[in-house]
Amino acid sequence: MNLPQQKQSEIESGFYNFINQEVLPHTNLNADDFWFDLMKLVNDFSPLNSQLLATRKTMQKQIDDWHRSHQNFDQQDYLKFLEEIGYLVEQGESFNIETENVDSEISTLAGPQLVVPVQNARFALNAANARWGSLYDAYYGTDLIQKTGALKPGSDFNVARGQRVITLAKDFLDEVFPLDSGSHHDVLSYLVYYQHLLAFFPDGSKTGLKTPAQFIALDGSKSDPSYLLLKNNGLHIGIVIDRHGKIGCSDLSGIDDIQVESALTTIIDFEDSISAVDAEDKVEAYKNWLGLIKGDLSANFSKDGEQMTRQLNQDKAFIDKDGEKYVVHGRALLLVRNVGHLMGSDLIQDSEGNNAPEGIIDAAITALIGSIDLQEKTNNNIRNSRSGSIYIVKPKMHGPDEVAFTCDLFSRVEEMLKLQPNTIKLGIMDEERRTSANLKECIRVAKSRVVFINTGFLDRTGDEIHTSKEAGAVYPKALIKTLPWFDAYENNNVDVGLACGFSGKAQIGKGMWAMPDEMKKMMKEKIQHPLSGANTAWVPSPTAAILHALHYHQVDVFKEQLKIAKRPAAKQTDLLTLPIMPSDYPLSLEEIEKELENNIQGILGYVVRWVEMGIGCSKVPDINNVGLMEDRATLRISSQHIANWLKHNICSTEQVNRIMRNMAEIVDKQNAGVSGYQNMSPNYETNYAFQAAEALIFEGEDQPNGYTEPLLHEYRMFAKIS
Repeated sequence: MNLPQQKQSEIESGFYNFINQEVLPHTNLNADDFWFDLMKLVNDFSPLNSQLLATRKTMQKQIDDWHRSHQNFDQQDYLKFLEEIGYLVEQGESFNIETENVDSEISTLAGPQLVVPVQNARFALNAANARWGSLYDAYYGTDLIQKTGALKPGSDFNVARGQRVITLAKDFLDEVFPLDSGSHHDVLSYLVYYQHLLAFFPDGSKTGLKTPAQFIALDGSKSDPSYLLLKNNGLHIGIVIDRHGKIGCSDLSGIDDIQVESALTTIIDFEDSISAVDAEDKVEAYKNWLGLIKGDLSANFSKDGEQMTRQLNQDKAFIDKDGEKYVVHGRALLLVRNVGHLMGSDLIQDSEGNNAPEGIIDAAITALIGSIDLQEKTNNNIRNSRSGSIYIVKPKMHGPDEVAFTCDLFSRVEEMLKLQPNTIKLGIMDEERRTSANLKECIRVAKSRVVFINTGFLDRTGDEIHTSKEAGAVYPKALIKTLPWFDAYENNNVDVGLACGFSGKAQIGKGMWAMPDEMKKMMKEKIQHPLSGANTAWVPSPTAAILHALHYHQVDVFKEQLKIAKRPAAKQTDLLTLPIMPSDYPLSLEEIEKELENNIQGILGYVVRWVEMGIGCSKVPDINNVGLMEDRATLRISSQHIANWLKHNICSTEQVNRIMRNMAEIVDKQNAGVSGYQNMSPNYETNYAFQAAEALIFEGEDQPNGYTEPLLHEYRMFAKIS
């Protein structure tokens, strides 16, 4: 390696060695050229990155000043002001995106999407393997079946509960794959006759599927199949037949399980769901991404006293109705979410001696690792993209200029890595106010590489509160979601995506179901996401993916999109209506206290794990002991909400301090017995997590766009070195 010593000193040694020894040998790139190009990339794009951050700061100051001088304002005057400062840009003529070489999981299929922290190898493997899951297990283990009385699950298999599982599963078959006559409940056996699936009943009568084309393939013999593969709305269902199986031995038709094609795509997350604050953390994260792409990542763990190893699943092969080999993908298509523009990283120092923008490094390294997949240098014939693309989701971009910067960055990375133009596809997180207000123009500048947009209510609300902080006090959090801007935001995302030609080409996504234990409620409510025209939506677990996948059998999203495309577009005036309470809005002391308790308990419950334990995403019990999947987005909205109320005297510093100590004791009790947990009480002044929470609240008004990363990183570093 001939990189000059001066350049080597600008690159963290562990990172340098990892790339040289573990990544570059799997590519056709010369190490000297790679490091030269990477340093040039950092030095060329760092000043541009800084300019974009400066623009955010300038615009925020202009908005703050305007609100201070316009306490009572007309909405049209407000919109005109936003246009004058460049916050709102002119919308151009209609266009369609031109993205090519997109895998079907993103372009032509509709189904659930998982987001998983890259630092946890076991979770990442679970999410990648969540393409397929057992419907029987999903029903048995969740609250879709009551967990009391005769149906209560226990250490031993509950036969009555198991029978209820079978009833629900066959109800699903009757609904989505109906027989021409009769019910799957009454079938004695299945066989394949020529190209048709036949079902026989105990009385000797037989029938076929009402829609014969839903039968796709089989395993075993036609006269005695062991697996039947069906397909509806582009998604597969597998019927496992085993008359000697645990369930099949007592089932009339011998069905031992029903397997559901579930998470079509999974986002491997380097951003909001992880706690990576230094070079050591980042290299660990990059190593897991490398293992996923190479196909050799594994995780050893203990379950029920048994040592287990998890690896990536292979594809599944069957014989189709014409006797030809039929292969279905065994894993979700992986996208990788980079960090945003805000933070620097000690992986590399720029020419001025500053930490280089982490987002620039992420783009280069995640794409470098992703390019190994395109060269087919992976293990066990495991491939990610069959279309030759690398999928990078970019969060926290503010408006078209920042999207254009990302596209230019990706183009330079493609040149570095000797990739064809637009190999790196872009996912745009529609979670910042300036992006949602200019979404059409954000998509326009990325029209040759965009494959994904989605809404993120929590970050969007956090940005809304911070942007409008001088306008007044915001409503309680639960009410904010009921105001006109929220429906306009969710509808605008779909309206703009469809108008820009996303249908059949790219994903329109919706946000997370945050309660992994509340599956019965999810099944009632989350069907609204496919009905909204979204061809993907986030779920918190592989089990949730299995169940949410059933919604995409019930709803043909692409037919819904045809209807939705005809409705009037969401109004920008609604989209930019501020969630500010009238000065005479009646809030009782009890309501204020409850709001503060809920926010503060959530902040402490999340921050204590992030700062002290390095856990960026986990199921955190809320104030009512309901487990919620929390990441930095929830922290942003909660901390900004309290900061806003402090600023406008809805609550006092003394009140917040008192509640913080009370909630710390509650959070400590909720985490009793959690390995590695450190109590916050009574050592408030020396506990880094409690200090971080205080800073997030009392310094929240001054944080850039209300982001939590600067303070979290600071206190996590304190905890790591203490």
